[in-house]
Formats: sequence, C-alpha cells, structure tokens
Amino acid sequence: MSYLERVRREGRAANPFFALMGIDVEEVGSGSAVLRMPVRPDMMNGEGWLQGGIFCALADEAMVLAIYPMLSPGDTIATITETTTFLGGTREGVLFGLGRVVRKGSRVVFAEGEVRSMSPEGPVLSRSIATFIINRARKQ
Repeated sequence: MSYLERVRREGRAANPFFALMGIDVEEVGSGSAVLRMPVRPDMMNGEGWLQGGIFCALADEAMVLAIYPMLSPGDTIATITETTTFLGGTREGVLFGLGRVVRKGSRVVFAEGEVRSMSPEGPVLSRSIATFIINRARKQ
C-alpha cells in the first residue's frame, strides 16, 4: 500500500509526525491538499508565540500531499529547497496548511504552501515555496 493510500485510509496514524503534532488531513486532490492542526501550549517558543519551524513543517507536509497524487506508483519525493516567509504569528487556535503544485516536471516539482489561521480562507500567517525531486520507483 502506498503512502497516499495509507493517509487516505488511516489519516494521521499513517504519519508519525501527524500523530505527534495532531495534524488531520482535510483534503487531498491532484495538485492540492489541506491539513488542519490545533495550536497547543507545548508548541510555543520562549516568548509565547507558535515556534516558526512548525509553520514550515505544516506547509511542507501540505505541499508533499499535494504532490503525491500526481506521482507514478512507487515514486517518492524529497525536498531540495524550501523558503518560508512569516507574515504573522499566533498563540492559540487552529491552523490550516494548504499545499499547491505550481509545476511538475519529469524529475522536479515546484510547489507553494500557506499556513492560515482559523480556516482555509483565514488570515495568511506564512507562505512557503519549495522544490522537490522525484525519486522514480525502481523496476523489478
């Protein structure tokens, strides 16, 4: 069973990071994905704001799930580069990670991610752009 099939069947249990962070998969389509994550006190930095790496990780996971439906069976991906711009912060509530494929080539995928507060249409807290390499499945 592929990773995407496991995510669709098992939800957060298919990914140990999702289980750790409380991330739920709201939607996965070809080229787009939406994740949902509650903000918890143990995710804060020393000044009481959500730690910045969590924004990056949530956007990264949303971009990855946006890419997987576009891959051939057995293919995997790995992040080559990722840049995140922080536009706002939060101390509580629910975050939504949105991933979108910008362009998929034969070996490289370009994607964008956003983290929004309160709903998929809520205020944008961060924007990410990333490049992923496609690792082709080995033929048996």
